[in-house]
Amino acid sequence: MAKTIKEINEKIKRGSVIVVTAEEIIDLVEKKGEKKVAQEVDVVTTGTFGPMCSSGAYLNLGHSKPRIKLGAGKAYLNDVPAYTGWAAVDIYIGATALPDDDPRNQVFPGAFHYGGGHVIEELVAGKDIKLVGTSYGTDCYPKKKIETWINLKDVNEAVLFNPRNCYQNYNVALNLSEKVIYTYMGILQPRLGNASYCSAGQLSPLLNDPYYKTIGIGTRIFLGGGTGYVVWNGTQHNPAVKRGENGVPRFPAGTICVMGDLKQMTSEWLKGASFTGYGSTLTVGIGIPIPILNEEIVRYTAVKDEDIWAQVVDYSESYPQVKPGSLGEVNYAQLKRGKITVNNKEVPTGGLSSYFKARQIAELLKKWIKKGDFLLTEPVAPIPSAESNIHFKLMNERPF
Repeated sequence: MAKTIKEINEKIKRGSVIVVTAEEIIDLVEKKGEKKVAQEVDVVTTGTFGPMCSSGAYLNLGHSKPRIKLGAGKAYLNDVPAYTGWAAVDIYIGATALPDDDPRNQVFPGAFHYGGGHVIEELVAGKDIKLVGTSYGTDCYPKKKIETWINLKDVNEAVLFNPRNCYQNYNVALNLSEKVIYTYMGILQPRLGNASYCSAGQLSPLLNDPYYKTIGIGTRIFLGGGTGYVVWNGTQHNPAVKRGENGVPRFPAGTICVMGDLKQMTSEWLKGASFTGYGSTLTVGIGIPIPILNEEIVRYTAVKDEDIWAQVVDYSESYPQVKPGSLGEVNYAQLKRGKITVNNKEVPTGGLSSYFKARQIAELLKKWIKKGDFLLTEPVAPIPSAESNIHFKLMNERPF
């Protein structure tokens, strides 16, 4: 018999809800079958913890005395530029922003990039952040320069706003060239020296709800150690890719746009990261509860690593030059074993996403729900599905 989110929330309030993680439901389905599990289990929790470049935070700093108009001016947080083109004291710090003097065009072995992701981590950790801002001055905002320390507890609003998180599957990156290359997938050694991937596999949120049956706009989630929401589909959302019989995409597909109160979050689940020769990013912890409404949802949440396939892509030529095709497919069970075979060569693998932390997130979200501290929400609108005719497009470059 089908359930509703309202009925599941009543069970959460009564303390009778049955919650399992996306790992635990695999064994349950094998032992009891989909029908029995659909009757017994109410919620499955998922988790992921990995670098998510399309992330950032907006802040309302409060007005200075006299007032300053940073909008259309410039602002720096710990020497990292923030976007100011909103209003007087609203700014946005992007995870990949770098200081003006960062050696971004050079590669130094072991070089460390301090960027927007690190600023966000330090904000959440309660550290003081140096603010330097300049403006042209107006009659109502006469101040032209400000230099001060700010702290998360003192700003009016601090909101994590991430336009693209939780990629639903992604490439496995390697390097066919004769030289080391430096990418957002990490350092790739020449001549198939290593392969890099980034997903929690069977724990990853959108791989447990491949057709977005329960995850939609308005879904309440675990975000950065606090509570957040899915507010739109993410940028580059591409649901119409080739899928397996289990519905799981075999190419990078869906994404979500998320936001939440930065003041609720912790630096354990928001970590600045640096990629040698590439730049900075933010490692984000996200967990999404999936209500078990029927047997179909159970089937999706019981997906295993060996049933999730990804494309192997050369990042020395094919990826940067936007050439179609791949070097083959591998599944996440193979990737997590530490080696795959590409072009008849055994290649060691390494994951950028932490499965250990993803498991912790799923367990923590499970605990919140069982304690009654986290209720599920009914999406107010769906994320565009494969039938929506949304396709990821390349830039239409037009010379002028």
